[in-house]
Amino acid sequence: MFAPNFSFEQEQQFFLDIQQSIESQSFDRLILSQYKGELAQLEKMTFRQIELQGQATLSCLYHYPTQDMTKNYSIDEGLEKIAELLSQSKQANLFTLHKDVQLKKNKKKAMLSRQKKQAEATKIEQQHNREKHRYVQQQSPFLKHLGITDEKVQVIPSMARKWKQINKFIEIFSNAYEQIDASQQALNIVDFGSGKGYLTFALYDYLQAQNKTPLITGVELRSNLVEFCQQVADEVGFNHLDFFEGDVRSYSPEKLDVMIALHACDIATDFAIHTGIRLNASMIMCAPCCHKELRPQLKSPEVLQPMLQFGIHAGQQAEMLTDTLRALLLKAYGYETKVFEFVSLEHTSKNKMILATKRKDIQQPDEKIMQQIQALKEMYGIQKQSLELLLQDQMPIENIGCKC
Repeated sequence: MFAPNFSFEQEQQFFLDIQQSIESQSFDRLILSQYKGELAQLEKMTFRQIELQGQATLSCLYHYPTQDMTKNYSIDEGLEKIAELLSQSKQANLFTLHKDVQLKKNKKKAMLSRQKKQAEATKIEQQHNREKHRYVQQQSPFLKHLGITDEKVQVIPSMARKWKQINKFIEIFSNAYEQIDASQQALNIVDFGSGKGYLTFALYDYLQAQNKTPLITGVELRSNLVEFCQQVADEVGFNHLDFFEGDVRSYSPEKLDVMIALHACDIATDFAIHTGIRLNASMIMCAPCCHKELRPQLKSPEVLQPMLQFGIHAGQQAEMLTDTLRALLLKAYGYETKVFEFVSLEHTSKNKMILATKRKDIQQPDEKIMQQIQALKEMYGIQKQSLELLLQDQMPIENIGCKC
């Protein structure tokens, strides 16, 4: 008569706890350690549940002595992988909303222990972890090259704000990306004013994780940043990420699916939006900066003169009017457009974003919206607005101002 295999029974019960925690949405993380399988030098594995394109996903971080690797699985595939790795690990720790479960195995027996904990504290921790890991993996090599993380893959304290900004940008992009036709495998993206490339690299990394082929060009005026970013792209193996020295006047893509221009100064934003509309981009993302064009033209309507006599109010009104006209022009040319507050990408108060997604192809701009634009211009005495002139082929490409 054979003795019962208590180790197997305890392992099965532990695996059942994992399944139940995922089904009840109380799963936080799973750590498998003291690995004894065939994968050379693998030390431990950390599983977390994240969201990719609105789908629940199990993300596993494989820890090796000299590097870490991340792989994402569907829930069913992830559970199969967990079952396989669990049988090859001597210790497993499951952290859930309601309890912690530990499984320890040796040659003779297996020990399974459970410890209840305060649900609210764990819920906060779970939400915090999911927010951190949802869009950009902290272990991504490019983050270390750009100075976001250190040798231990921890976010450098002085870059914590930048890390938050990167994740916020990808979150916004991800939500908009779900609304456009994302069936195509390759995506042509241009980032005007890419700077040190924080968001450009993060976007490439994110799209790769979605099994897409991102074809991204970062356009930047400063040659030292172009050289630096291209070197990093080569080192981390981002083979379809290129950097070009120039601006919206000197770089003219033949095909464009997504146009990004964050903190393009003054009417450089208008040139960038015009490029997106002209090339029928599916998505346009702008964070306007240094609104200067309309302020000298602004004539206060009589009813607003008591308010706009103060310079700060007149400046705020000119900024709001500038971005309203841009948003309306995008709507007139077939884009669903949103204007909202965005986490500042640099240490600046310029944190507004214009996000537009293509909804329909048109032959002529919407007449009703164009009438609204004309009424606003007449109300404030505006004679010239660059984006409107560009769309009407009435404005040559000229000096588009400073780069901030």
